[in-house]
Amino acid sequence: MPSLVLDTHSLIWYTTADPRLSISARAALVEATQSGNLIYIPPICVVECIYLVEKGRIPPSGLEAILAALATANSALKLAAFDLRVADAVYRISRAAVPDLPDRVIAGTALALRLPLVSRDRKIRVSGIETLW
Repeated sequence: MPSLVLDTHSLIWYTTADPRLSISARAALVEATQSGNLIYIPPICVVECIYLVEKGRIPPSGLEAILAALATANSALKLAAFDLRVADAVYRISRAAVPDLPDRVIAGTALALRLPLVSRDRKIRVSGIETLW
């Protein structure tokens, strides 16, 4: 399995071992990490996690687990760049297909990196972005 990109919910569910992460998504993540490949996290996912903590939708411990994993030198989780390639990829994703800007940035990150995106978001999955769920 190649490297992968996670969306916000997949990131939360993966780092907290939540059963809402699909069996096939979990298997792909395990296979990628066992193969020594990285799991890329778009920076907007971390910002969304902060927002979810502030709204009381996830516990602070969930955000802390994500931040700790990203700060660990040998972690498979790596913060992706938010650069001109991502911005260009966002521009290529139809706003009609994926209207939510954070979702477009997440999908654009996967498109820019040419990697599959782990997401259960229906709009992203039917937009033409390579996804796993």
